[in-house]
Amino acid sequence: MIGVLNYGSGNTGAITRAYKKLNIPCCLISKPEDFNNVTKLILPGVGSFDQVMSKLNTSGLVKVLNEQVFSKKKYVLGICVGMQVMANSSDEGKIDGLSWIEGKVKKIDKNDLHHRPYLPHMGWNSVAPSNSHPIFKGIDLDFGFYFVHSYYFETKHNENILSTSKYGIPFTSSIVHKNILATQFHPEKSHSNGLKFFENFYNLK
Repeated sequence: MIGVLNYGSGNTGAITRAYKKLNIPCCLISKPEDFNNVTKLILPGVGSFDQVMSKLNTSGLVKVLNEQVFSKKKYVLGICVGMQVMANSSDEGKIDGLSWIEGKVKKIDKNDLHHRPYLPHMGWNSVAPSNSHPIFKGIDLDFGFYFVHSYYFETKHNENILSTSKYGIPFTSSIVHKNILATQFHPEKSHSNGLKFFENFYNLK
C-alpha cells in the first residue's frame, strides 16, 4: 500500500485520487502507527521551504519517517517542496532541511531567463533522464510533466541527479539516492504521464 504523509502541507487529495484511478491501494499517514500498513511513502509539499519544514517538524512524524526510510528501507517519493526539504538547506528559508540528500535549494536566477513571465516556472516541460531508472518506464519524456516552482535543488553529488529540465538554464528536475526519489514536477498534475509515474513508483522493487 502507498502511504501519503498528511502533515498539513501537500496536495494529498490529488495524489490519493490518482492511485484510486490506478486501482492501487493508498492511504493517508497522520500518526506514527499509520506507517505499519504501507510499503511505500509519498512526501508531498506545497508552499515555502520553512513553512513545509515547520509543519513537518511539528507533526511528530519525522523520527518515524527517518526510521522507515533508512532502517526499514522503504521507498519514498518527494514531490515539489517535498523534494526540496530533502536538502540540507534552502535559500528560501532558515530552517534546516531533512538532509537526506546532500545539496542546497537555490532560487532560479531571473538573469538567466529571456521570456516573460519569468517566475515561477509554471507549465509543462520535458525531462531528460540521467540514467535508465525504471521510474520513467513508458513515459513520454518530451511531453514531460507539469511544474510550478521558483527554486531548484542543487545536489552536491552528480550521481543524485535522476533527471534534468531546462528553464533558462538546466536544473535538476528529479533526484535519487538508493530508495529515495523526488521530483520538482507534479505527477499529480501531469495527466497520463503522472499516472504512469505513480504506477512505476508503486512497482519499484
